[in-house]
Amino acid sequence: EATEAGDWATPQLRIPSGTDPIKRVASALLDLSSTAGLSSAREKRIGDLLRRVETVAASGISLSVRAQDGPEPYTALTELLIEIGRAAMRRQNVMVMLHIDEVQNIADEHARSQLLIALGDALAYEETVALPGGPQVDLALPIAVYLTGLPEFEGMAGAQAGAAFARRFQTVTLDAIDDADLTAALQTFVTEGWPVATEAGGAERVFLAADAQRAIVERARGEPFLFQLAGERAWYAGTDNLITAEHVKAGWRNAAPEAEAHVQRILDRLPARERQFIEAMAELAPEERSLTNIARKAGYEKATDAGPTAQRLDRARRIIHRGRPYRFRHRAVEARLTSNWPW
Repeated sequence: EATEAGDWATPQLRIPSGTDPIKRVASALLDLSSTAGLSSAREKRIGDLLRRVETVAASGISLSVRAQDGPEPYTALTELLIEIGRAAMRRQNVMVMLHIDEVQNIADEHARSQLLIALGDALAYEETVALPGGPQVDLALPIAVYLTGLPEFEGMAGAQAGAAFARRFQTVTLDAIDDADLTAALQTFVTEGWPVATEAGGAERVFLAADAQRAIVERARGEPFLFQLAGERAWYAGTDNLITAEHVKAGWRNAAPEAEAHVQRILDRLPARERQFIEAMAELAPEERSLTNIARKAGYEKATDAGPTAQRLDRARRIIHRGRPYRFRHRAVEARLTSNWPW
């Protein structure tokens, strides 16, 4: 959408485990610099900077071990991003947008620190601009950076970057999606259908029955991945122009192992104390889920000993909600621990 609106945006930069994020981001910034017209700039400074970033894109963070090569790689990324932001400011009504995905895979703390500082320094940079009439003001560059991934990245980044990360990046942790919102997302599918091409070269529409809509929402448990999974399998379960609840059920039978594995991975990532806490919570009836009862069930000597664990599961993990009584935010995790879901 940003690109269609005329902004200069990277694609979704997915970071696989064990790879160098500096190289990936450097390559993306070189593409943005071409969009910004920097590759045709005549300034020697810009040319030298582009060559430096090209080297970073080829060698990544390994350059930092060779001091004779000049500044650290992250410095070159910051300088190029600032130049791209300046070009966008001159163009007016243009934003520069970077989207780095799967950031929890950046396990190397040195690479993570360099990347966050490179991006953070560019976001914090202010350009002095002369206004009509002579006064000068310092303006932030039109740059937006989105880092997306699993919630534990906030803890990883906070421990490494400290106050700088908290000041320069705003963290938003997504909760489960409300059933009403999922129902609304499918409503157009029910009323207007989805256009598909026919073998004859024409077009027709596939509709979703209202009971199938409810069946998909019920199986999703507020989880975006499960929502997509249930819908995808229902789509391929039949060949008619109407997807029924029976199609949803048939598709889900094939999807259940993948749904179970998805939730199991969430559980397996939890530290032992947090896993023990939610398992104890799941063993209690919903109305009995107080901190005191959960702590006693989990084997804590005092309820206050369980407080920090409960806080992490609420604020950082978004798996529980500390209310009166406690409840599960993550309804798929609750279903996995309290029933034979997804079977």
